[in-house]
Amino acid sequence: MTSHAESPEPEHTEEVAPPSPADRKTVEPSGRKTVTKTRTGQTWVGLIVAALIGIVVLIFILQNLEQQRVDLFFWNFSLPVGILVLLSAIAGALVMALVGGVRIFQLRRAVKR
Repeated sequence: MTSHAESPEPEHTEEVAPPSPADRKTVEPSGRKTVTKTRTGQTWVGLIVAALIGIVVLIFILQNLEQQRVDLFFWNFSLPVGILVLLSAIAGALVMALVGGVRIFQLRRAVKR
């Protein structure tokens, strides 16, 4: 009679596929289940942060409703101070996006060469 201890079993390795998004739960040594971070979760957190920032901006605008005259080239108009600050921030973001887009275009063109 042979026992299992005497005859070594052949070693074999299994290919393990990476976990699917549905299998993101892991078990810690303490026995607690944890969930790893996913893009969906990070997007959800980003949306919540953006909503909170939007609320703060809305409060800022509502507290700064004094009219201010603006002269730009041949235009002149009046807007609330809060709206002017918001429009200035949007204009700055668009300029930065334009600069970043041009740089990305330059890098992609350089990589193709």
